[in-house]
Amino acid sequence: MTIQVGDALPQATFRTMTPDGPAAKTTDDLFKGRRVVLVAVPGAFTPTCHRNHLPGYVAKRDEILARGVDAILVTAVNDVFVLDAWSKSAAAEGVEFLADGNGDFARALGLDMDGTGFGLGVRSKRYAMLVDDGVVRVLNVEDTPSKAELSGAETLLKSL
Repeated sequence: MTIQVGDALPQATFRTMTPDGPAAKTTDDLFKGRRVVLVAVPGAFTPTCHRNHLPGYVAKRDEILARGVDAILVTAVNDVFVLDAWSKSAAAEGVEFLADGNGDFARALGLDMDGTGFGLGVRSKRYAMLVDDGVVRVLNVEDTPSKAELSGAETLLKSL
């Protein structure tokens, strides 16, 4: 079953990069008592994710945060080391990257996709959501993985 607006996020554990190396963060650590924009991409460094999707959130970070958002988080079914390299490559300061390495969170949301035909394995669908204290308030899921329109920063800003 796919998560819907009004649903609470499922419990999950992500990996994030810290100055001391990889660390675990739970859904509660990231979302409890906070208003958060969560952006999911099929994969770090993939063309649409790297050139079209992430750059909008980096460019609009201050504007998004100025609208009462506590954090912008980006998740992908990649390992923490790949996401750390991607965040540095994209100069995405002020955006936190969450590794869903095994796709457990994507599956729990019902927003996983089969990318095996492209040699990608199971990945996350592309989406953006606004989460308020662990509850989904806005959910924009792309129908086509190669598009970043419904889930783009400009579209999400209109919902804030």
